[in-house]
Amino acid sequence: MALDGITVACITRELNEKLKDARISRIAQPENDELLFTLKGRERGQLRLLMSASASLPLIYLTDKNLMSPVTAPNFCMLLRKYIGNGKIIRVYQPSLERIIRFEIEHYDEMGDLKHSTLLLELMGKYSNIIFCSEDGTIIDSIKHIGANTSSVREVFPGRPYFIPDTQHKANPLTADSQSFIQQVFTKAMPLSKAIYSSYTGLSPVAAEELCFRASLESSQPASSVEPLAQVHLANLFLLMMEDVKEGKFTPNIVTDEKNEPVEFAALPLTMYSDMKCTAYPSISVVLQQYYDLRNKVNRIRQKSADLRHITSTAFERTARKLQLQDKQLKDTRKRDKYRLYGELLHTYGFHVPEGASSVTVTNYYTNEDITIPLDPQKTAAENAQHFYDKYDKMKRTYEALTELTKETQAELEQLESIQTFLDMADGEEDLVQVKQELQDSGFIKAHYGSDKKGSGKAGRRENVKKQRIVSRPYHYRTPDGYDVYVGKNNYQNDELTFHFASGNDLWFHAKGCPGSHVILKYKGVPVPDSAYEDAARLAAYYSANRASGKVEVDYVRKKEVKKPSKARSGFVVYYTNYSMVIEPDIRRMELVE
Repeated sequence: MALDGITVACITRELNEKLKDARISRIAQPENDELLFTLKGRERGQLRLLMSASASLPLIYLTDKNLMSPVTAPNFCMLLRKYIGNGKIIRVYQPSLERIIRFEIEHYDEMGDLKHSTLLLELMGKYSNIIFCSEDGTIIDSIKHIGANTSSVREVFPGRPYFIPDTQHKANPLTADSQSFIQQVFTKAMPLSKAIYSSYTGLSPVAAEELCFRASLESSQPASSVEPLAQVHLANLFLLMMEDVKEGKFTPNIVTDEKNEPVEFAALPLTMYSDMKCTAYPSISVVLQQYYDLRNKVNRIRQKSADLRHITSTAFERTARKLQLQDKQLKDTRKRDKYRLYGELLHTYGFHVPEGASSVTVTNYYTNEDITIPLDPQKTAAENAQHFYDKYDKMKRTYEALTELTKETQAELEQLESIQTFLDMADGEEDLVQVKQELQDSGFIKAHYGSDKKGSGKAGRRENVKKQRIVSRPYHYRTPDGYDVYVGKNNYQNDELTFHFASGNDLWFHAKGCPGSHVILKYKGVPVPDSAYEDAARLAAYYSANRASGKVEVDYVRKKEVKKPSKARSGFVVYYTNYSMVIEPDIRRMELVE
């Protein structure tokens, strides 16, 4: 939901509860637009408050983490230390439902007189700012100075009066009633969701979409086209939402997709994401920290894997072209038997061929049909026959070589496709290490080992590979029935799970006909319930290239029935007797064991 007015209201309530009467013991400025306060409360001990006025990612939350600060503090940080270095937070509040948090701070000036100042955090995207004001509302300083050439609405400079610019003339949603809501929203000639968030302060597009969803109305339909009864229904839902905000009935939560990537966070339940996983948290600070940590982790993994994705994609395209060329050449060798037949027939009927003839028509004694054989007029019939035999032998050798090469190229293509799948699954840098190692071992990228004797040569390579392979561990899930299920994150782990970790009677699962993880369901010595089979199959479906499908076919068999062919690539296995089931790739009921 981003940091809209509702989320800010939740943050403000939490900060007021935890920071009221807390004293500021330390102020740091880790970044140009970021402040970190260390506070000491009478009952809660030491707390840290991070606030950022970043244009791309404004935020504020309580955190346990300490951040590195520059040796020389910036001017704004020094000014705050001078004024409120040992100040006490009297109150934290939010004006209306604006994306603004005000900290009223009590402190003593240089003469020992008690003063009250205000620190304001404006969470307004590229207009975000941290502003420090005196008791009468005069700006003492700000983390960003805004001049008339930047904003024609308000200057933010020392000595200027502070005020909240009312540029969009939106109404306060906390004072709305049913009649005013209908008048504000349904008279606008725009989509319904836009009409809601453009009418009231502090409402984001996500909040407006959620209201439309709760009212079973299309958010894209024109606001003026909504029926009167539906207008009243939507107005009542809006007032109920605002009542929750006023009473502090918040439910901080994070919504994640099937890849466990953060999709949205909110201070109120988002029922429109019922098909995704919604995790509730006791604190909005925890939500913000978790959400941004998750998002940063996902972004970091994508950035880290960008080179590997490019290498894999390039290798895949090159290998696919090579396979296409090999298939074409293989098809050309299919006419080899024709040349063998020409040679045989010329040996049989060669004495009938006139000298200098460019072709001859003879009877094919295999089919009793006439066949015309092209000839080289410069050669005798015997020489033409030998030419066709030579051509046949060459095509036969080409066919035999290409048959093996095509199998190898097809195996390479399948391996690269599996690597692409596992790159999508990677959720940690250690997972990327193993994928990179496989690319190196398979010759898709050049391995760079140390120049020391220990790390050079075959022995050093084996040692390096071993070191890399133990970095990442398979996923470990536990079903509601109490069965342990293990999921490989890459081809190395697939081999390790299937042929070194699993016992003969353990159950082995894999999505049919596509790259994916080997999944091992540990056997307990008693009959396995159907629900455990289904849970393991869901994991195999989820951790496969077909996870985006509504239904995935999954093969399963006892592990002892799974074999690895000689010289097969990592992760490649065969099995000849198996069962199958079609199942949804939904693993929400499974518990991930750390």
